[in-house]
Amino acid sequence: MTNYNEHELYLRKVLSKSIASINPSDDAKKDARKLSSSYFKDYKQKLLNDYDGKKLSEIDNSHVVSTSFGDTLEIVSKEKIDFNIYDNDFKDQINNNLKLLPKIGLKTEQNLKNKGYTTIESLKNHDKYCDVAAKFMDNIDDLSFAEIIDILDSNRYSKKCRDNVLKSISLTDKENFKFMDIETLGLSNVPIILIGVAEIKKDKIISSQYFLRDIYEEGAVIDAYLSHLDEDSVHVTFNGKSFDVPFIKNRCRYNRMDANLDLPHLDLMYFAKNLWKDELPNCQLQTIEKELFGIEREGDVPGKYIPDYFNTYLDKQNIGPIVPIIEHNRQDIVSLASFLEKMYGEVN
Repeated sequence: MTNYNEHELYLRKVLSKSIASINPSDDAKKDARKLSSSYFKDYKQKLLNDYDGKKLSEIDNSHVVSTSFGDTLEIVSKEKIDFNIYDNDFKDQINNNLKLLPKIGLKTEQNLKNKGYTTIESLKNHDKYCDVAAKFMDNIDDLSFAEIIDILDSNRYSKKCRDNVLKSISLTDKENFKFMDIETLGLSNVPIILIGVAEIKKDKIISSQYFLRDIYEEGAVIDAYLSHLDEDSVHVTFNGKSFDVPFIKNRCRYNRMDANLDLPHLDLMYFAKNLWKDELPNCQLQTIEKELFGIEREGDVPGKYIPDYFNTYLDKQNIGPIVPIIEHNRQDIVSLASFLEKMYGEVN
């Protein structure tokens, strides 16, 4: 009977955290309220009241910058970061991955290793694979990081060897990572209202955000972001392969802008699912922040409310509704750096 009572008490405790239970706890009611549209309507009104009469120039660390497409608002933030990608001799590790050669799959690789061909180098003595192995090893030292990422991504077994892509980041400088996220007025064929890019310089992570002050500044917002990119840049995003980068490309075409966005790209959403799907409720960015890094956002605005908040800013000429959007974007890009470092440590 005691066990039954203990179990019943446990169930009541668990169920009390759900708004669907008969007697939900105060915390459950509070959490449910924070997910409701009425909460974000009231929150928007509070922001309008709090920031009434304030100007964009009063946003901390903001200033106007000029681009080839006009002026836009830049917000720059700096904070200390301990970001360490230690050397892991990755080019030596590549030598052990026989599947990088054409026509070698999982089973063939295992058969070759059983016969003593444990490296691509050793295959230079194999009757069938000698030429392709020799060519691969002759070129390996001259391959750029972009070329190595392309080899790993294009390999038909890349999903089974996804850790190798993460391991390969030791081959580039940490300053080349561009932790990027965009906020938009919708899911397609609408303006980008904010682009954030974070970069690591020595012991600091510097966030640069470009905000659409009015609907005609999109070209300047995009151009300001593009000024951070060069041939060594590496995009680091969360769902950016499917959304952010294609979206920017589309808006570049709309604004008749030339841009090279075909850079090495680390989309951490895929790595997160591969590494953490069994230990987290889901692999959303803010779930990872909370469960693995202890970060709980206060005053955050979910993406689905951002268009309405931005349009209210335009209609009311009140900066209140866009303040949490800017902070939401900044936290997203800074979190990506922490994610990448933790992922690298785990796969190594």
